[in-house]
Amino acid sequence: MEFRVESRFFRRSEVNNLSTGRGLIPEWEEQASVFVAWPTADGDFAPWLQEVEATYLAIARAVADRQDLLVAVASDAHQAHVRATLLRGGVARDRVHCIVMPYDDIWVRDTAPLSVVHQGRLAYLDFRFNAWGGKYDCAEDQQIARRLHASDFLEEGPLVAVDFVLEGGSVETDGAGTLMTTTRCLLNPNRNPKASKAEIEAVLRDHLGGEHVLWLDEGHAEGDDTDAHIDTLARFCAQDVMAYTACDDEEDPLYASFSRMAHALEDFTNHRGERYQLVPLPMPSPILSEEGGRLPATYANFLIINGAVLVPVYGDPADDTAMARLGRVFKDRTLIPINCLPLIRQYGSLHCMSMQFPKYGVGKGG
Repeated sequence: MEFRVESRFFRRSEVNNLSTGRGLIPEWEEQASVFVAWPTADGDFAPWLQEVEATYLAIARAVADRQDLLVAVASDAHQAHVRATLLRGGVARDRVHCIVMPYDDIWVRDTAPLSVVHQGRLAYLDFRFNAWGGKYDCAEDQQIARRLHASDFLEEGPLVAVDFVLEGGSVETDGAGTLMTTTRCLLNPNRNPKASKAEIEAVLRDHLGGEHVLWLDEGHAEGDDTDAHIDTLARFCAQDVMAYTACDDEEDPLYASFSRMAHALEDFTNHRGERYQLVPLPMPSPILSEEGGRLPATYANFLIINGAVLVPVYGDPADDTAMARLGRVFKDRTLIPINCLPLIRQYGSLHCMSMQFPKYGVGKGG
């Protein structure tokens, strides 16, 4: 059977005219809110709930000091607990909006809608979610985009369903017509097995406005169950700047692959044929799970918000190096370290558990 996605958001003429069909909104543009799903006592983080809630509290405080924070909670009782926790932590109450909804997991980067601008108007794209290739139960997570949009806490804009498996952590944009992803994820047969590379590029062009697509073939954080999401490996910091995970230890089993990845990035160009300024981020020493497996800790999993960048740190000497290098990139923003050791125990970090939404018009909620 031929692979087809019936709907098309951007026409080719709009993609070629970036002022008309802008596409996926870069993270550094002004934001209205950040969305998270608070961990529950019966969820995957139950053994470390106190520690992970301390991390969530630090994130909530940083976000709510600058913009709205939308928090998915599992029940009215859970909402009361979360609000009490935020109150004790000194988080600005008027900036926090709790939304009661069921969810399977807290990794909302991959289940929340993606924000695009189409012909000068904001819209939200709801791609299909299959739990990173059918690895976990996800019936509730498949409804998060719809439930969040129905909550009226997003800025005005339609929700558009796209019959294609795609996670937010699998794509990056330079905000000027170029998207970046990995072959290990988007070409994985556990996502869209009937789609060729050219057909996937067409979906990225037609729905995210990607005139030019960069594919990383190398690089993979050991322990990453997302099949090499780009937001653990390489991130756009501006239209012409990219930060990436670098491995300097020749004894590390990941060294060869990450070296090849670095060489590939050196050859990457935008849609005008211009190379990017590259900023290498160190890797922390291996962090092991209780079973002895390596966890996918990288500093590339940072989150840009209004006036600040939240940077995952792991209690490692490389934390300071990563903060210093990102500080030279984001000179006009405050860098805030966030202890992500509790998050990495479930194979994700700061960017994975959050989704930003742009400030583009008149908000619907209050």
